[in-house]
Parts: sequence; C-alpha cells; structure tokens
Amino acid sequence: MKPGTKLKSVVCDTEVMVIRAGDGVVSCGGAPMTEERPAERGAIDPAFSEGTRVGKRYVDAAGTLELLCVKPGAGSLASDGIALTTKDAKPLPASD
Repeated sequence: MKPGTKLKSVVCDTEVMVIRAGDGVVSCGGAPMTEERPAERGAIDPAFSEGTRVGKRYVDAAGTLELLCVKPGAGSLASDGIALTTKDAKPLPASD
C-alpha cells in the first residue's frame, strides 16, 4: 500500500485514499479493504458499524497511517483490528 492508492470496502460503500501509508491491514466494517470491489458484499461487523464521513481524514494512534474518506459508508475504519479516529483540524493562528 502506498500513498495515492484507493481502497474500497467489501461490506459497504466506503472508499478511501491512502494519504500516509503504514504497516498493517486496513479494514472497514470488520473486513479487509481491497482495490477492487467484489460482486457480492459481505456483512458488516456490528463492532465496526459507526460509519465514515466524506472529506474526513482517519488516522491510527501512532500517526503512521492516514486515510482520506472519498465516499461515505456504513462501516467504520480500522487498522489491524484497532479503530481509526478522525484527525483533528489544526487551529489557525489568531490574527490581531
């Protein structure tokens, strides 16, 4: 997996673009993501069903993996079974 790669969920409509590649398996809805969507979709794991939001960046705790959601879906993102969190926006400097 390298930056610029598009990954698609096999259980929902979620699509992400890799911004910063890390080690591990990226999953959505409890199933590993692939570059090609299969003809048949699997079932979403209830533990990973919070959903994704378009335009949000998702990162792991160490900050080594960063994904940009380009199409929202019902499954939530994880890396090696650990849920990814949305990246907080950096505050702009105050102008006086």
